[in-house]
Amino acid sequence: MRSRRSRPPIDPAELAAAVRAGDRRAVARAISAAEDGDPGAGPLLAALYPHTGHARTLGLTGPPGVGKSSLIDQLCAHLRGLDLTVGVLSVDPSSQRTNGALLGDRIRLSRHFLDPGVFIRSMATRGHLGGVSEATLLAGLILDAAGRDVVLYETVGVGQSEVEIGQLVDTVVLVLMPGSGDSIQALKAGVMEIPDIICINKADHPRLDRLRAELKQVLGLADPAERPLVVETTAIDGSGVPELWEAVCGHRDRLAASGGLEARRRAQLEREVLTLAAARVARRLERTLRERPDLAAVIDAVAARTSDPLAAVEALLADHA
Repeated sequence: MRSRRSRPPIDPAELAAAVRAGDRRAVARAISAAEDGDPGAGPLLAALYPHTGHARTLGLTGPPGVGKSSLIDQLCAHLRGLDLTVGVLSVDPSSQRTNGALLGDRIRLSRHFLDPGVFIRSMATRGHLGGVSEATLLAGLILDAAGRDVVLYETVGVGQSEVEIGQLVDTVVLVLMPGSGDSIQALKAGVMEIPDIICINKADHPRLDRLRAELKQVLGLADPAERPLVVETTAIDGSGVPELWEAVCGHRDRLAASGGLEARRRAQLEREVLTLAAARVARRLERTLRERPDLAAVIDAVAARTSDPLAAVEALLADHA
């Protein structure tokens, strides 16, 4: 079996045509090219990008163990019942050494693996604290260009660093569950600003009333115009999932009617460009430090306390100006 490093180079034009035709293998190969930093990934994206912007995008985030994967499983079943095609990008924590992802939760989506209307891909965060990475940004565009009606993002449950999911999607759903002990913590500070919808999953839990009361108290401090809608689901049997999807569609329709959807997407594109630029600059700097002893000495000076980190940053950036 070929390793990632030994994959043959892609033909961007040929692969783009296959992706646009909805070929699942082509979509998988295109995402792999984005993950691997294939030289053809740039031309591929250039060919695909004019055909993006049509998919409805939804992000599900929240603490570990609240049932996000099970909820996505039920959402996929509901959307397929509506004859909508789905792309799922599950963003997993990565090993700092291997960049590998923990893929156990994908077992919960196994019933959809053979459905041509559902494409599932696990993406590694590769140490990116915001829970998304350059490859995830590009993978979403690839699924959009492939004609998926809905693209679902599931982010790693790492708390407040998940705010970056809002840079990718039309609607953010924060998933909580009764009795987890961290529901209020998940609503504090930056995370409070994330959700458009709050989904209480495992609504058959005996401590549901307590979570309802906690949410009422916390959300009572928010501006009524910006207060997220609360929906209750039980992912194990799918109850409440149709209502969740209706809430998602309602939120997007309201945004579109007010002009907010266009404004949100414009702001997202700006942040995406900055994110991609920062990632590229970081890689170039890392390569330069390996290849140029004179610049590596800048780091040595910081280690010796004869220089400071900000001065080192200025020196490195000046070299790349």
